[in-house]
Amino acid sequence: MTEPKYRDLAEALRRRIAQAPVGTPTPSERELAEESGVSRMTARRAIDELVRAGLLTREVGRGTFVAHPAVGMPLQLTSFTDDMLARGHVPSSEVLEARLVPADEQIASVFQRDPGDPVFLLSRVRLADGVPMAIERSHLRADLLPGIESHDFARESLYRVLLDEYGVRFDGGEQVIRAAIARPDDAKTLKIPPQSAVLEFVRTSSSDAGVMEWTTSIYPGTRFELSAQIAPVTAQGSAPRSALRVRG
Repeated sequence: MTEPKYRDLAEALRRRIAQAPVGTPTPSERELAEESGVSRMTARRAIDELVRAGLLTREVGRGTFVAHPAVGMPLQLTSFTDDMLARGHVPSSEVLEARLVPADEQIASVFQRDPGDPVFLLSRVRLADGVPMAIERSHLRADLLPGIESHDFARESLYRVLLDEYGVRFDGGEQVIRAAIARPDDAKTLKIPPQSAVLEFVRTSSSDAGVMEWTTSIYPGTRFELSAQIAPVTAQGSAPRSALRVRG
């Protein structure tokens, strides 16, 4: 199967910047399109791919630059519901938004759709014993999920609905974890002080139909921690087993 043009271009750009110092400017979409003989949309998707990977950073009004390298490690998340139940807490959810919205350029790039195409936005607060523990903002391919906006996701499981109603089973994806400062509205929702440190998880999930879900989750840094069990490296290349755990 032939790789999409933007991925070939992203890989070529990745090799080009591999040894470049942090802060080195990269070609603009127009320049990259002209020198590579591709459309500006293809050039934009290639740059978006490296921005999502943390290799490039965009600065409004200035351009795109080689980013500071990020440290990554394999991670397996336990289910929020299962983890809370295992600790004797009662999990629940509150829906902040559940509606169809037009995809902006970033979201369109994630789903390989056109800007303005409809996506389903589901924003929820995840609670334990009534205490806000996380905010999840999920975008999903609305064109493959007709009527999904009619479900009550305060009571229904998103993944259960995707599987039972639409036959969607996720078989892969990518998750990026980064430190961040809570936005004022998120801090208010999570009932934490303004400018609090948070963990931000950005997850892209795929099925046989391609990328179906793009979710950003915000966890208060004072309530959660990352832990890892690291085994000796073997000939088979054992990887660390990691989990997100609630403090206390």
